[in-house]
Amino acid sequence: MNKGLHVVAFALVIIGGLNWLAVGLFGWDIGQIFGGMEAMASRVIYVLVGVAAVYLAATHKNDCRACGGSSMGGGNMMNK
Repeated sequence: MNKGLHVVAFALVIIGGLNWLAVGLFGWDIGQIFGGMEAMASRVIYVLVGVAAVYLAATHKNDCRACGGSSMGGGNMMNK
């Protein structure tokens, strides 16, 4: 897997998670900075965060030490 792509996807998912935290705790959506849901910039950011989440979900098992991924040198933690 491309490490750079993984880092970008991970950062986007963290940003998305922090946005949901802000919405849940304070009722404040980070997308409002860019003009709200109607603004193209906000929609692009939301789509990128969603695509990053799908990408990480699809590639997770190959990269996760706990799930038995081989690329990070780990084993299956459930069998230890």
